[in-house]
Amino acid sequence: MGKVKIKRKDTRIDMTAMSDVTVLLLTFFMLTSTFLQKEPVTVITPPSVSEEKVPDEKLMSVLVGQDGKVFISLTGTKDSTLKSEKFRADVLKNAVGYYNQMYKTPINLTQKELDAFSKIGTFGVPLGALKKWLDLPTDERDAALKTAGIPITRNEDPDKPNEFQIWIKSVYAAMEDNGIGSDMDSGTGIAIKADQSTPYDKVEVVMDNLQTMKHNKFSLMTALKKEED
Repeated sequence: MGKVKIKRKDTRIDMTAMSDVTVLLLTFFMLTSTFLQKEPVTVITPPSVSEEKVPDEKLMSVLVGQDGKVFISLTGTKDSTLKSEKFRADVLKNAVGYYNQMYKTPINLTQKELDAFSKIGTFGVPLGALKKWLDLPTDERDAALKTAGIPITRNEDPDKPNEFQIWIKSVYAAMEDNGIGSDMDSGTGIAIKADQSTPYDKVEVVMDNLQTMKHNKFSLMTALKKEED
């Protein structure tokens, strides 16, 4: 009697469907993720038990380094109301306008320089050096930023703002023009991020400048820790 031949089953697994799912998941995470912005100085925020989150849109973040150097980053809305690039461009136009009213040497930016600024996450150079800084290649611009910082001093006269206050005034004007000024009024639109080793008097100068500009509500960024720590 002949042997019964058992049909061998194919051991291969069709991975096509899994590959499609993987690509879809990767695309989803790429489109929905918020990437960390490159910052000119390394800041380790102090720990806190507060779980209140700083918003990730309609926000002006003030970065204070260990040596007291001040930088600003601007984030617009996630929808089309006020994209970050338009927000930054509007702020820069306002800042240049205010600066030119106060100083005899005006700043004249080209459209190329305006476009370059709109793509920069964090900035912080004296306004008089802004044009030269924007004309630098990206790598040289990043290197120059680390040793710069926005000039800031104690100033109780909002009618004669220092350069940091010019930026604050420009940010608020841009928010007002785009209908989101209430975020700064409520304090949700301003956040201060300082290193845990930054001397308090350096951070206090920033807060004092904000209060001079009538912005008495703002957030302080901290790192979350457990209550028992």
